[in-house]
Amino acid sequence: MKRNESALFEKPYPGRTLIVGMTPDASHYVQVYWIMGRSSNSRNRVFEQVGQDVRNRAFDPSLLEDPSLIIYDPIRQWEHIHIVANGDQTNTIVEGLKNGLSFEQALQSRTFEPDAPHYTPRISAVIDTEHKTYSLSILKTRDNEPSIGQRQLFHYEAFMAGRGHCIHTYDAEQDGLLKPFAGEPLEVSLHNSLDETADYYWQHINEENKIALLVKFIDVQSGDVQFSFRHKLAVEARVV
Repeated sequence: MKRNESALFEKPYPGRTLIVGMTPDASHYVQVYWIMGRSSNSRNRVFEQVGQDVRNRAFDPSLLEDPSLIIYDPIRQWEHIHIVANGDQTNTIVEGLKNGLSFEQALQSRTFEPDAPHYTPRISAVIDTEHKTYSLSILKTRDNEPSIGQRQLFHYEAFMAGRGHCIHTYDAEQDGLLKPFAGEPLEVSLHNSLDETADYYWQHINEENKIALLVKFIDVQSGDVQFSFRHKLAVEARVV
């Protein structure tokens, strides 16, 4: 796991990243999500808790240029399904679940983002607390070729205490082109404390490009939810 974490932390721009797993003491399911950015538009963002969900918002609305692809709800919940994703496909997943579709089926109507020439992958994950399983999905191009879409689903039928699985949008940058994540999800470590988990990842990811990070804990027994947030821009935590 440490090798995977070192490789992740050494990347200057892995982009948006999500981790799903369980605390070492097996008391909480865990979701970690962070956003990165290099443009002023991308960097002008913070997380805001809205009930049991989380949304992105512009830190300074007067500086917001183009909200498409950067303003969305990264965290949503439908009954016993807890969703985390790097775009508005969270809404697609919720609507699909409401209509009896599976996680994978709900995403059939979506594909990678239309931000040529990178065509950023859409990454998503769900925790099913009723069945005690979790799944991760990535919708991407083959080597940045938009005519060749790829859909990969990774389903885990049990949690492993102290471990999580991680996917991120970009594997590397080559000649100015951001290459999509490749391979299976990375196995990484998690911690028993909400804030320790948040601090560990916030302190280790690229300082220049990180924007905001959240950690969500779901109590295995009660289903109660807790959040912890980290922001590069000074912001007062608030719940709407």
